[in-house]
Amino acid sequence: MLELIICALFTILPDFLFRRYVQGKRVGHEITLFSVWFELRWGIVGCLLLTVGLITAIFYFHPATSFANAVFRSVPILPEGSGRVAEVFVRGSERVEAGQPLFRLVDTTQRTAVETARRAVAEVDAAVATARADLAQADARILEAQGSLQQARDEYNTKVELNRGAPSVVARREIERLAVLVQTRQAGVQAAQAARQAVEARLSEQLPAQRASAEAALAEADAALAKTVVRAGVSGRVEQFLLQEGDVVNPLMRPAGVLVPEQGGLRRPVLAAGFGQIEAQVMRPGMPAEATCVSKPWVVIPLVVTDVQRFIATGQVRGADQLLDLQQFRQPGTVLVALEPVYEGGLDGVLPGSSCIANAYTWNHERLNEPGMTTGRYIALHAVDAVGLVHAILLRIQALLLPFKTLVFSGGH
Repeated sequence: MLELIICALFTILPDFLFRRYVQGKRVGHEITLFSVWFELRWGIVGCLLLTVGLITAIFYFHPATSFANAVFRSVPILPEGSGRVAEVFVRGSERVEAGQPLFRLVDTTQRTAVETARRAVAEVDAAVATARADLAQADARILEAQGSLQQARDEYNTKVELNRGAPSVVARREIERLAVLVQTRQAGVQAAQAARQAVEARLSEQLPAQRASAEAALAEADAALAKTVVRAGVSGRVEQFLLQEGDVVNPLMRPAGVLVPEQGGLRRPVLAAGFGQIEAQVMRPGMPAEATCVSKPWVVIPLVVTDVQRFIATGQVRGADQLLDLQQFRQPGTVLVALEPVYEGGLDGVLPGSSCIANAYTWNHERLNEPGMTTGRYIALHAVDAVGLVHAILLRIQALLLPFKTLVFSGGH
């Protein structure tokens, strides 16, 4: 309507003034209801053409959408494994800090596994004490074997000396027996030393490895026990948390609730808007924008376009066992655009998830300062920027009427 009135000021009104005051035609005589079309046909046709062109230019270069929301992130409250709830520490709509316990699952099996792992560590420690005793025993056996060897050598050397002075005193068979005895006692010393090395290997290699394995099993059991206590990953508010003792939760089928992080879980508050596909050619990061939200009426929030998603969600496909039918894509889809406030705290007071109406404006200020700009292009770019004022006025009219439209004309919904 506003565009039609503006266009009428430049078409129908001058035509009527020309016929009324220049040609002298009178309203009700020459200019009647039946002669309006014939008398003002050029103005009417010009008004309609100019209105259509103006509306097209406004909505193309300065796109608007009612599909805008103050998005926020939600974190499902899920355990890492299935189980029955044993204890609940918080209630719904309660603020929690990161790491704060939310609820605990029945942990009988996990505690038993922890105790078993502790006993395994204790068994390895007992085996270490036994191995140390075996090491002392091996040292004693080495000394015993070395003593027996020395005794056999002494006896062998004595008999050999006697045999040199008087060969008939000691029989050759006796000397050969003593030589074999020395070799046997030497092997006994080597066996005792090998036994000691085996005990040392148990103390330095086998038992430490067994203890490390037992400690790893204990750490794994402790981790499984810790998983039975579900904690908040971030600070925020717990919502739709209706968990009771005895309920069964499952990470795939039965979440316990939703955790809404502080500040919506985003680095900065942001509006997500869906613009028409035909406007994708003019949507660029850095474009100025404005929005008004239902939860914060009568306020126009200055924004800036920070990101434009260069694909449309309705066209996504996933691998499946059925062929794709394009009739499934009946909804045309929109171009997702991220809008952030120009000023700090610009979205304060806008409830996360609130519905909004947003406008984006084409800005040709840098292009107008380019060298070599022709006059026609300069005027066209100026006209594109100027007609954005109409859309800005329409947004403010919508912001003004939004509470009445919501509360009165839609029955309060």
